[in-house]
Amino acid sequence: MSAEIVNLRQFRKKQTRFEKEKQAEQNRVTFGRTKAEKNLTKALNDKAAKAHEAGHIEPSKTDD
Repeated sequence: MSAEIVNLRQFRKKQTRFEKEKQAEQNRVTFGRTKAEKNLTKALNDKAAKAHEAGHIEPSKTDD
């Protein structure tokens, strides 16, 4: 019953690579949108803002 010999330097490097890949995957999910998706979102936000402004009523100024 002998234990498996592990090189700690290689183990640490492998662990670091694994953590970086995990972070990269999370970043791809979070920030990975195509240019078309970004443009569509911007267009929808602009359209919603214009619709919101179109319904805005200016307060009337009356001299009291």
